[in-house]
Amino acid sequence: MQISKSKSLFERAKNFIPGGVNSPVRAFRAVGGDPIFIQKASGAYIYDEDDNAYIELINSWGPMILGHNHPLIKEAVIKAMENGTSFGAPTAREIEIAELIISMVPSVERVRMVNSGTEATMSAIRVARGYTGKDKIIKMEGHYHGHGDSFLISAGSGAITMGNPDSPGVTKGTAKDTLLAPYNDLTSIEALVAANKGEIAAIILEPVPGNMGLAIPKEGYLQGLRDICNKEGIVLIFDEVMTGFRLAKGGAQELFGVTPDMTTLGKIIGGGMPVGAYGGKKEIMDCVSPAGPVYQAGTLSGNPIAMAAGLAMLRHLDAHPEVYTRLNEIGRKLTHGIKDSLKELGLSYTVNHLGSMYSLFFTTHEVFDFATAKHSDTVLFGKYFQGMLKRGIYLAPSQFESLFLSTALTDELIQKIVDAHHDTMKELIA
Repeated sequence: MQISKSKSLFERAKNFIPGGVNSPVRAFRAVGGDPIFIQKASGAYIYDEDDNAYIELINSWGPMILGHNHPLIKEAVIKAMENGTSFGAPTAREIEIAELIISMVPSVERVRMVNSGTEATMSAIRVARGYTGKDKIIKMEGHYHGHGDSFLISAGSGAITMGNPDSPGVTKGTAKDTLLAPYNDLTSIEALVAANKGEIAAIILEPVPGNMGLAIPKEGYLQGLRDICNKEGIVLIFDEVMTGFRLAKGGAQELFGVTPDMTTLGKIIGGGMPVGAYGGKKEIMDCVSPAGPVYQAGTLSGNPIAMAAGLAMLRHLDAHPEVYTRLNEIGRKLTHGIKDSLKELGLSYTVNHLGSMYSLFFTTHEVFDFATAKHSDTVLFGKYFQGMLKRGIYLAPSQFESLFLSTALTDELIQKIVDAHHDTMKELIA
């Protein structure tokens, strides 16, 4: 595979951009080699600057649920751009998308648009603290909620990949207000709550984490958190930036039947444009300025182009529940093919799968939290990544990331992915 243009661009980028990339996991440091620079994408494929085509299983880290460059989204964006790109003033579309989000997501009675998932989670925590008058939060080990100071304590994803889970620049004062608990462990939550009685404003988690690789909540875990929060007056926040509108129309909270007090959203509601949102119970959200005293603002919040893309996406998903039937079918076919291949080769690596998300962990251990995810052989994963890449399959360049599937994957493409997986694994064990 010829990637000379990508190599040249990376060398040039390193002179002007820290590490040559604008987000750490893109650097390929965990998988070896140099990053691939992308010039365009369509459907299930992305194309690099050297004109190599790849079947892609990241989908811009989740939002391209209908595949890349979908005509519906493209048309909405182009039409919106005819009227201008930014106003810094209210538009009708902001109301329309708010109404739609509230109708689809069980926990949301009021919603505020922002520009990223990080903004959404930072804002949600501030609102929870303002609403409760308490300072401390509980987050789960390995869960990633963006790069806000409160969250870069045992974060997942890029923080693990870069070997720097606790970022310099996060003050001791901030860190002391963030309490850590293992995912899927209610006993640890109960102990933390008891030891910090009356001091905890919120518990925040990815209900289905994807930033330490995909893990699935144990039966009763999410409801157990709900019960603890009800008893102790703690705000329960589901970070559904990845899972919202992907696992179901109403996200993981609809799928598992557990309603948080607040929800953070992103990715899909922008249809690929930079968008985030946070919402929840009316009495909590009415604490946000100008309705209440908790300040949060953004010049580009509710940007008309992003709102147009998001409306097109959400309206389509709302009107076509068969999208989720197809996504679930794609997820089943692909992961069954991978599991069958592993079995045929005499391997017993762990495959976690839920709907249109999955992770292959290079460990024989069950993976259900951060500690078990870290059993994975990251060196072997790097070799697997490179083997798949040379066979035209583009994966997330980190063992600790879920993969995201789209409706653009046909049965023929699924088989190509499974075949590439089989050939790569066969080469690795030879």
